Amino acid sequence: MAGLYIHIPFCKSRCIYCGFYSTTDLRWRQRYVDAVCREMEIRGERKEHLETIYLGGGTPSQLTTDQLRQLFLYINKVYGDGEREVTIEVNPDDVTIAYATTLSQQGINRISMGAQTFDDERLRFLHRRHTAAQVPLAVQRLREAGIQNISVDLMYGFPNETLADWEQDIDTALALNVEHLSAYCLMIEEGTPLHKMLHSRPTSVTAPLPDEELERQMYELLIDKLTAAGYEHYEISNFAKPGFRSRHNSSYWQDSPYIGMGAAAHSYDLKSRQWNVADLQAYMEAIERGEIPSEREEIDEDTHYNDRITVALRTSEGLDLDTLSARHRTYCEHEAQQYIDQGLLRREGSHLILTRKGLFVSDDIMSSLIFI
Repeated sequence: MAGLYIHIPFCKSRCIYCGFYSTTDLRWRQRYVDAVCREMEIRGERKEHLETIYLGGGTPSQLTTDQLRQLFLYINKVYGDGEREVTIEVNPDDVTIAYATTLSQQGINRISMGAQTFDDERLRFLHRRHTAAQVPLAVQRLREAGIQNISVDLMYGFPNETLADWEQDIDTALALNVEHLSAYCLMIEEGTPLHKMLHSRPTSVTAPLPDEELERQMYELLIDKLTAAGYEHYEISNFAKPGFRSRHNSSYWQDSPYIGMGAAAHSYDLKSRQWNVADLQAYMEAIERGEIPSEREEIDEDTHYNDRITVALRTSEGLDLDTLSARHRTYCEHEAQQYIDQGLLRREGSHLILTRKGLFVSDDIMSSLIFI
């Protein structure tokens, strides 16, 4: 069983916070789709049974309806069809009535929509191209097209944002009555336009970013309001109505294999990691020669343990100690005891789980439990 991830790197415009591989040169879309289809054929000899499919980016909704049809024609040709979770990331302003209908017709049954905020001024700050009013309209169109599993991404921690501002965003998102919500604090990643802006022209951001205490309050408010509304807090940044967890993303956290296709896409087969070159032209040219331009890293026992620490502890089920070797289990239990004593971790049977208090220092706890 595997998940298939296809990276679609095209964006109409680039958001200032995004660190994912992308390009705004849309001229290459058709050649790129042809290359991804060819990569499927090259890799298809293994005939994996796909449980999930995820089109991420970039902005996959920048593909035309014909290009989407072509992709799914090849997916079904190489891997067969069947019941599975099929997700595409979309921008709200791309969701016309016709486009929503096409998504549904291609078997796409889950939408991940980047709303980020419902404040138009903050959307402009992020260089998002949609407006707040376009989000509910997109949700309505998707519903009318028959899609009953919609996720919305939110972001907090904007310059000069107050707790009341954030609460209004949460309330607006809840009013959409979507099945899944993801929420992330605005991160300033090196190499992004936001990072360059802050370091080259610090006065261009006229208001301060929230301090650590305000960010904590925002995260607390998020948890309280979403759980009160009936959402499960099943991963640090993710909330779902019962039965609507992201199956694809859960496979990453549960140590399941996945296949990545397209430029910069990653694959994992439990024994190794592979990743395609993060270069559009190099990727397409290699595929056209019948080659997959990827690098490979074998995963030894220590690396596998460290990977489990950094993903399993993000989830509400936590890390199952029974899945570890005797050596790593002994190490993990010893290192974890201090956090259990501090109320940052709890033990439920063979599982180590972050407490609510521990969520706020999760990175520090995971770093401490990594085997060096």
